[in-house]
Amino acid sequence: MGYGLVWFKRDFRLADHGALAAAARRGPVLCVAIVEPALWAQADAARQHYEFMLESARELHAELRRLGGRLHLMVGEAVAVLDRVHAVAPFDALYSHQETGNGASYARDRAVAAWCRAHGVRWHELPQFGVVRRLDDRDRWQAAWEAQVAAPQAALPARLHFVPLPAALQPGAAEPEQGVIVAARAPEAMALGLDAFQPPRRQRGGRRAALAVLHDFLDARSGRYRGGISSPLKAPTACSRLSPYLAWGCLSLREVVQATRARVAALPQGDRRRAGLSAFLGRLYWHCHFIQKLESEPALELRNLHRGYDGLREDAWNPAHFDALVAGRTGWPLVDACVAMLRATGWLNFRMRAMLVSVAAYPLWLHWREVGLWLARAFLDYEPGIHWSQMQMQSGTTGINTTRVYNPLKQARDHDPQGVFVRRWLPALRRVPDAWLFEPWRMPAELAARHGLRLGEDIALPVVDLETATRAAKARVHALRAQPAVRAAKAAIVERHGSRRPPEGRRRKAAASAGCAAQLDLGF
Repeated sequence: MGYGLVWFKRDFRLADHGALAAAARRGPVLCVAIVEPALWAQADAARQHYEFMLESARELHAELRRLGGRLHLMVGEAVAVLDRVHAVAPFDALYSHQETGNGASYARDRAVAAWCRAHGVRWHELPQFGVVRRLDDRDRWQAAWEAQVAAPQAALPARLHFVPLPAALQPGAAEPEQGVIVAARAPEAMALGLDAFQPPRRQRGGRRAALAVLHDFLDARSGRYRGGISSPLKAPTACSRLSPYLAWGCLSLREVVQATRARVAALPQGDRRRAGLSAFLGRLYWHCHFIQKLESEPALELRNLHRGYDGLREDAWNPAHFDALVAGRTGWPLVDACVAMLRATGWLNFRMRAMLVSVAAYPLWLHWREVGLWLARAFLDYEPGIHWSQMQMQSGTTGINTTRVYNPLKQARDHDPQGVFVRRWLPALRRVPDAWLFEPWRMPAELAARHGLRLGEDIALPVVDLETATRAAKARVHALRAQPAVRAAKAAIVERHGSRRPPEGRRRKAAASAGCAAQLDLGF
């Protein structure tokens, strides 16, 4: 019997690592992580994702060193890496977790599967989330999710036998023509073509940070969850902030669900944390519900879920509107403040994410794909299955969800009535009198001048009239939705992708949960 190669990808932990546990029970293992240039060249990749991944991988390497092993970092396309390792030190089994990623990762996995078949290597892909491969009946999904999260966590054997890296694969050994490198150090982000920028205040990767955030939430911050997750002021501490650690596998979904259920069971009735954690459990369910959509329909990333909406926005792209959104110069203070916060931290709470997409899709009338690529790079916790499902839901192209249009002026009055948030992130607004805070462009020029402000420069002017543009956008969507052919196609989408009520939080409206719970990449 040969050895098993364990391929770490978006699962940087030892706890509840089904792939490593299965390989180690079978026999000797070699642990690798692969920096794949083709994946990092995709339009949804960003430096912050890469640096977070490296921080997590370095910590995992240190944990493996304490067990007598190593995490070997290799640079190259996955098939080329596997081919080189196999040529030098043949392995008969490949172990990894299943991944529901973007189209490039899906194509990569299909190429790896073909390579394994050609070389007689058995690829063991273990589930990491409550997502079912080749699901033939959506009504069976909820039971499968529960079975996954309730199962015992994967435990490593008392002793692991690690395969030493052959000399021909050691860093500094002669590299073959296909460009595979066994790296002593990871390549710089810019060498992979990634932009030099990353949010200066983003969360840091690694399991130690993940556990600290988890325990702080379970023990203290969850008491503010239900009342604070909608507010851009309260959400940074009221939300769990676990989303990047789940996206990159520093924590397993199962361990988070089980730890949360155990904490709920231990808390007395009436404790505010019980209500917060129960709501949080419902959101963990919706997390996998949305990823399942992409698993079942990979084209969701690229085209409208309901094909009857094709042509709705595709031919009306307005680059000036998109540039204003990305630059935080739409003229609507709450929108521009959210962009500023996102650029600084890589994170926003769910309601502000939904508002950004709503503004892009309706008054700015931008197609969800390009907006989604920008936000994928901007969100540290980018999870493709949640992200693209939510982009389409908020843009009104699923054909099965209620139209969700967020008025940024109303959202500001509801969630930032004193202007604390917008003034924190838009310094020019600190000089705007309260009476003009929500619509500063209406301030008389002479009053603005007295406060040292220039309308159109310090204060951005709205790129469109909000009320007029939103009304026109809704009319277009509703007119299309009313067409008989569009209505007729809805039933098949509901059958394939429609939501089922979560096991926790049953008294909460299912529609409300489906609309907000996954929160555009689980930014809870």
